[in-house]
Amino acid sequence: MQQFVGLEPILLEAQRVGALTEVPIAEIIEHAMWFSRAIPGTAKRIVDLGSGAGVPGLVVALDRPNLEVVLVDRRSGRTDSLNRAVSALQIQNRVKVVCAEINSLTDDPNWAKSFDAAISRGLGPVTETLIMSKKLTKDGGVVVVSEPPVEAGSRWNQTQVESLGLRGPDRVGAVAVFHVKHLGQ
Repeated sequence: MQQFVGLEPILLEAQRVGALTEVPIAEIIEHAMWFSRAIPGTAKRIVDLGSGAGVPGLVVALDRPNLEVVLVDRRSGRTDSLNRAVSALQIQNRVKVVCAEINSLTDDPNWAKSFDAAISRGLGPVTETLIMSKKLTKDGGVVVVSEPPVEAGSRWNQTQVESLGLRGPDRVGAVAVFHVKHLGQ
């Protein structure tokens, strides 16, 4: 976990200011690693929606140096902190921070269907998260979201998932992976 040494003080500060839960940093990083493992090896560009303190996006960026990562959050205070973190980690050449409402990006042709993967840890209602994520993901890409513990059972309505043009979910550790197929393509 040597690649995360510089990230630890950043996440500790995020906990101090209330931007991240008080779970041990090692556990936060290990959970975020499931996102990294779930992103296909062929992916080049990903987006972390509702990045907040940078989890899982910063962990993925450090674990997968071949990826271009875009961190999106609507709160300027959080994106200011993310910009400082990206600079401190010296990954600004491949990690971009965007302060925006996600819906404004999904309707923008410069952003829509432009990512190989969309990831989110706790963005909001799951159906809404899937819809926004799919709009930003290329055909054949993936949407990766946090899952509750296995013993909680599946929270996905298969008919609804399929009606959104998604296949899955495939569970990979602590995350669910959905495969994107844009309808009409």
